[in-house]
Amino acid sequence: MGNLLVGDLPFAAVLPVLRTAGEETRLRVLALLGEGELTVSDLTEILGQSQPRISRHLKVMVEAGLLLRYREGSWVFYRLAEGTKEAAFLRRIIASLDRNDPVIGADRERFATVRKQRSAAAQAFFAKLAPQWDLMRSLHIPEHAVEAAIAEVIGEKELRSVLDLGTGTGQILKIVAPLATRAMGVDASHAMLSVARANMQAAGLMNVDLRQGDIYALSLPRDAFDLVVIHQVLHYLDDPQRAVAEAARLVAPSGRLLVVDFAAHQMEHLRERSGHRRLGFTHEQIAGWMSAAGLETASVRDLAPPDGDPGKLTVTLWLGRDLRVVNDAPPALMHVA
Repeated sequence: MGNLLVGDLPFAAVLPVLRTAGEETRLRVLALLGEGELTVSDLTEILGQSQPRISRHLKVMVEAGLLLRYREGSWVFYRLAEGTKEAAFLRRIIASLDRNDPVIGADRERFATVRKQRSAAAQAFFAKLAPQWDLMRSLHIPEHAVEAAIAEVIGEKELRSVLDLGTGTGQILKIVAPLATRAMGVDASHAMLSVARANMQAAGLMNVDLRQGDIYALSLPRDAFDLVVIHQVLHYLDDPQRAVAEAARLVAPSGRLLVVDFAAHQMEHLRERSGHRRLGFTHEQIAGWMSAAGLETASVRDLAPPDGDPGKLTVTLWLGRDLRVVNDAPPALMHVA
């Protein structure tokens, strides 16, 4: 490993980390969580081991401070610990593992299969409901109120380039594209993009480029957009923090990232009926993810349902800002064919 693990941790701090991680199943679990957060059932499926066995290993690693555990409704998620020297040391250990090792490689392949299955299910859901998707959104909170709030937060300043991630039917592009020299919408679903294209044509928006893409790994240059929007997408994702980080990568100096999603709630039925992976998000979650990605949270705005209707959800707008000083160079997107 050379100098990979050299640091300032005392022996007494290193030894517990090595003792806890130094077991085959635990190291495999840690390597998987290095790829993204997972549930017990996810790990059981990937590793082919019993739930009690996996749960025991997870409990030991949580108590040792190697993992973070949090409950969301009836699901429990695990991820690698953060913010301590021990956590950083553990991540360096994981990073040193050979990703092509037969054991680690096979686990990663099964992890990829699990993600593909989820993605396929989500895309099938979107494809089935694409024509009615705007109507479904309106059932949660009046869409015109959300769109008005988005327009107010963005302002009327002209933008060189904007990006709408998970664009769906392109409704958000109708708001932001008129402000921009060039706009782009990205979605994983062909069906959604077909609807979006029809909507852009009907609205006469000729400056919009629609592409199919993976929100976790976009084939777009860094610092390419003055404004990036993620509207009602994160609650469908397996790893929303990873999507925020990828979006932040694309924000130009002095640019902004706007996340619009549901505030944390307990409507468990939305997982089964509507394919939701997450039951909304707290202010602290999104602000923490933005901070980790290098953005400052400039504002947070809650749009509560009228009269506190318990059958509807609160929509929250989180606006992140890149604090780097802008220069006069055009965004990299302008050079993308």
